[in-house]
Amino acid sequence: MAQKRRAKLEAPRRLLLAAAAVLALSAPWTPDVASLKSENPRDTALMRLREREMRESGRTPYRIFLWTPYDSISPYLRRAVVLAEDDAFYRHRGIDAAEVRRALLRDLRQRRFAYGGSTITQQLAKNLYLSPSKNPLRKLAEMILAWRLEGALDKRRILEIYLNVVEWGPGIYGAEAASLAYFGKPAVDLTAEEAAALAVTLPNPRRYNPLKEGPYLRARKRYVLRQLSRLEDAEAAPAASFLL
Repeated sequence: MAQKRRAKLEAPRRLLLAAAAVLALSAPWTPDVASLKSENPRDTALMRLREREMRESGRTPYRIFLWTPYDSISPYLRRAVVLAEDDAFYRHRGIDAAEVRRALLRDLRQRRFAYGGSTITQQLAKNLYLSPSKNPLRKLAEMILAWRLEGALDKRRILEIYLNVVEWGPGIYGAEAASLAYFGKPAVDLTAEEAAALAVTLPNPRRYNPLKEGPYLRARKRYVLRQLSRLEDAEAAPAASFLL
C-alpha cells in the first residue's frame, strides 16, 4: 500500500519540480534576487503582512528589526537553526526533494494539502516576497524563488539574511532582536542552550516562546543540543588526534 501511494506521488512530484525548474529559469515576474548579494533587505512581505494584521485588529503596528552581520551571530545559533529547520541545508540547492516527497505522503495520509518540507531557502523566499498561505501556486512560486536565491547567493549569505529577517515572535524579527528580547544580550553572546531554545521555536514563533518550554519544546531543544554536541566532538576529534 505504501509503495502504491509513493508511485502515485512520484509522477506529480517530478512534474512539479520540472515545472518549477523551467519557471525558475524563465519567469520574468520574479524579483531580482541578485541585489541581495550586496544589499540588506529593509523589510519583508511577512513584516508588512503582520503590520496590516495589527492595524486591522485595532493595534498599533510595531517592529523590532536589528540587522547584524553573520559573524556577529553566535555560531551556536547558526548551527542550531540549521539543525532544527533544515539539516540538509548545505547539501541541497534550495529544494529538498526527499523532504518534499515525505510531506506529500503526509498530506495524502491526512487527506489535506498542508505541504511542509520547506527548506531554509524556501522559507527565506516566502518571508521576503510571498505570504504564509499554503496555496499550491504560492508554494510553486516559493520553489521558483528558492532556486533563484540559490543561484544568486552562496549558503553563508542565504543563512545570514534568513537569520536577520525570520520572525521570532510578535513584532520580533531576526537573531539580534530575538536575543535582546528574550535573553537581554546581543546575538553574538548566545550560549548553546539559549541558541537551541530560540531555534526550536521557529516552526511557529507566534505560538512558542523560548522562555516558556512545554514538553514539545523541551524535547526538541534536547535533540538540538545533542546534535550541537556531536558537531563539536567531530570538530575536536582531528585536533585531539594530532595532539596525541
